[in-house]
Amino acid sequence: MKEKVYKTNSGDIHYWTNKIRPDRTSLVMLPGLTADHHLFDKQVKVFRENYNIFTWDAPGHAASRPFELNFTLMDKSRWLHEILEQEGIKNPVLIGQSMGGYVSQSFLEQFPGEAAGFVSIDSAPLKRYYVTDIEIWLLKRTEPMYRAFPWNLLKVLGSNGCSKTRYGQALMRHFVDSYTKDEYCRLAGHGFGMLADAMEADLPYEIDCPAILICGTRDEAGSAKNYNKRWAKHEGLPIYWIRGAGHNANTDRPELVNNIIHDFLESL
Repeated sequence: MKEKVYKTNSGDIHYWTNKIRPDRTSLVMLPGLTADHHLFDKQVKVFRENYNIFTWDAPGHAASRPFELNFTLMDKSRWLHEILEQEGIKNPVLIGQSMGGYVSQSFLEQFPGEAAGFVSIDSAPLKRYYVTDIEIWLLKRTEPMYRAFPWNLLKVLGSNGCSKTRYGQALMRHFVDSYTKDEYCRLAGHGFGMLADAMEADLPYEIDCPAILICGTRDEAGSAKNYNKRWAKHEGLPIYWIRGAGHNANTDRPELVNNIIHDFLESL
């Protein structure tokens, strides 16, 4: 995997690819809020031999700093599209964990017909229909809520709250430790704020490609499990429950998640 840089007016985005071959399916792996590209290490290791792989440190995260937190979810997915075009990656399968799943849905909204598939891992729908006014109100007030916690406690909540395994928790703790409390709170506040704005925009956010939902049975991040149940029911999407996994199902049960992704890719 080779590290590359894409420059924007708000900062530089760092991303990683293997050698892009036009005869191969491209997998675009998008990590969640505060996590970096290493969230998908267990997937990259398995799929890089037979697929084109793209992953990034999202704007404002890890190597993609400093970065002005003045962008929207639509900006983020537009930058992703520009990078993929630059790399010659066409008809990607979007694999988004948590916030990465929202970026994927924003991508599908802006660039209909361009994705070959969508895998949601512990994410949720962007459609306004699914969220209440109070949930949007709370999303917009994440930063002051986070600042009210002592930093050491916030670190524990940010790592142990996302994973149920030693590997997953250690990985998240590594991500969290790379930030100061101020950086972490501002990043989380901006991320959830732009998510609320995207929901309030009340756009169609139609999924116009084959898609599956993956969710840990012990995902305790907000109402993720409830959202996924409703999403699967209302949209008619296949859902796979990962027993014992938390919010980062792909780090807690990587072999199982990889098998599900492999079968989905084969079905395409």
